[in-house]
Amino acid sequence: MTQGTDPSSVDRTYAPTHPVASRLPSLTGLRSLAALMVFATHILWYTQLIPGDTGDELRDTFTLSGSYGVGFFFILSGFVLTWTARSGDTAPSFWRRRLVKIGPMHLVTFALAAILVVSTDRPTRMVDWLASLTMQQAWFPDVRTSSAVNGVSWSLSCEFFFYLAFPVLFLVLRRIREQWLWPAVAVVLALIVGAFFVATYVVTDQPRLVAFSVSGDLSFTQVWFVYFFPPVRALEFVLGILLARIVASGRWPRIGLVPAFALAVIGYVLALYEPYLAGSAGLACVWTAPLIAAAAVADRQQTASVFRRPTMVFLGEISFGFYMVHWIVIVTAAELIGTRTFSLGTGALLAVGVLGVALLCSFVLYRFVETPLVRRFGRHAPNSGTPVLTGATPLRAEGQRVPE
Repeated sequence: MTQGTDPSSVDRTYAPTHPVASRLPSLTGLRSLAALMVFATHILWYTQLIPGDTGDELRDTFTLSGSYGVGFFFILSGFVLTWTARSGDTAPSFWRRRLVKIGPMHLVTFALAAILVVSTDRPTRMVDWLASLTMQQAWFPDVRTSSAVNGVSWSLSCEFFFYLAFPVLFLVLRRIREQWLWPAVAVVLALIVGAFFVATYVVTDQPRLVAFSVSGDLSFTQVWFVYFFPPVRALEFVLGILLARIVASGRWPRIGLVPAFALAVIGYVLALYEPYLAGSAGLACVWTAPLIAAAAVADRQQTASVFRRPTMVFLGEISFGFYMVHWIVIVTAAELIGTRTFSLGTGALLAVGVLGVALLCSFVLYRFVETPLVRRFGRHAPNSGTPVLTGATPLRAEGQRVPE
């Protein structure tokens, strides 16, 4: 229960009855699905392993699955950081833990991607190298810079911005009274819609861009504004913060996992028929918010959840490494295959093989890079600095494991 809660207004069925109920393994399991959605887009668009009409149909079907998965991660990030907020934490301590979480993985995959860039003579300028290395590439409205070196690491640029802003955002958003949480969500949703209209009618549509499923009616600057620009994507992060507070206060409606999952699927189908600037970014991804909330509630109540199964949780635990390395594996495979074509069966088997290699690499990164460094340097320690989360009541029991 957060501070300022009126006890009479809280649905006690949402309160954990034992320590394990404060864990959220279903959210960890859901991370694996989001990561696979990103993989599906990239394997279909960067390779021609699935040939013919079947390949064309799959590319059309999964053309936005990557962006949908990334939006899910942004909302989940705000949710989890709020759920795990510690009373009396300091900004330096928080930033240290987050940097230990993402920094080493970024540096290792940056080095791997750099080898690929050099070996394939991919045009890369000094500004591209520096922006990617320092996780600042998403701030550049230039397609060469925003996607430089490791093509997926632009999202880390957004996450890095979210982490820097979180201490201030948390201090502001935790002061919202519980009866005003849903109106606050409405404001955030309105801002997300507003970002779409700004990109469509205010941001210049010149020069025109033709890439992947983007029509020739848009400029990269328009796409960048809704998809890459960290302050705009931070709206999804803020939505996750508010969502965590709503769930913790017992004000989330009784929406089960199955209906919430169905809403997420419906949202994706609708995104395929929306204008690209609406379907590829936050406006489409908000449909995943009910699934995050429903999974958290299912774990607190210990009700049935397929996402809590050990295999799903394990895949979720290695999903960060998978996300960071899968693009490198796919592009390397595309370079090795070249222009060769395959039958549908052979192509499908090769695609599964690429997935297996990416999973193996992600396990190695998780086991030998992420886990030991987080255990050594990523633990919370009392800090003598000024607490920035003073007054924050943790939304889960201390010491319990949650997805990060």
